[in-house]
Amino acid sequence: MKKLITEQDILNLLKSGSTIFVKEKDMVLTPLALDRIKIAGIMISDGTTQTTRPVSSVNDYQFKSIVVGSDHTGFSVKKEIIGYLQKEGFIVTDIGCYSEESCDYPDFAIAAAQKVQKKEIELALLFDATGIPSAITANKLKGIRAVTLYNEFSAKSARSHNNANVAVLGAKTLGIETIKSILHTFLTTAFEGGRHQKRLDKIHLLEK
Repeated sequence: MKKLITEQDILNLLKSGSTIFVKEKDMVLTPLALDRIKIAGIMISDGTTQTTRPVSSVNDYQFKSIVVGSDHTGFSVKKEIIGYLQKEGFIVTDIGCYSEESCDYPDFAIAAAQKVQKKEIELALLFDATGIPSAITANKLKGIRAVTLYNEFSAKSARSHNNANVAVLGAKTLGIETIKSILHTFLTTAFEGGRHQKRLDKIHLLEK
């Protein structure tokens, strides 16, 4: 009898801290399980020393340049995500902070959002404890659409419906592999335009 591998099985694998899935001959993966493996960048092994990792084409990404910032609570996560993004081929600018010494999140949220506002960089990623205060701060700037992301659905909707240009994640509320998975969805989702642009235009009127 074939063993069915579901999306939940893959999520449990991620929770355990592993990024390698050993696929046995009698296993059958559901479409959702395969999607989760691709999104999370999990390596697939057949039990030997060889592994394969689903790789996104550079053309899948909606952005090329990213500015990344954090307060002290998001510093360690920011460092790891910068490495992850650089491996994926992004041009990354680190706006600070540069240590775990206590600092004020508005300073870095404003600096990062201004880079996007001035069109110097396409997208900003921010990390604080919950993902909330930096989003509140960034949204004070004209033309900024900052969103707090908490799962893949919120990431997909933020891009496809809201054309978000600043993503904020909670370093104390999300695990690092979950953050990578959420960012992968965010970075590969295109804005749909159409009726969604009409709604954004109404928001833009408020800024005038």
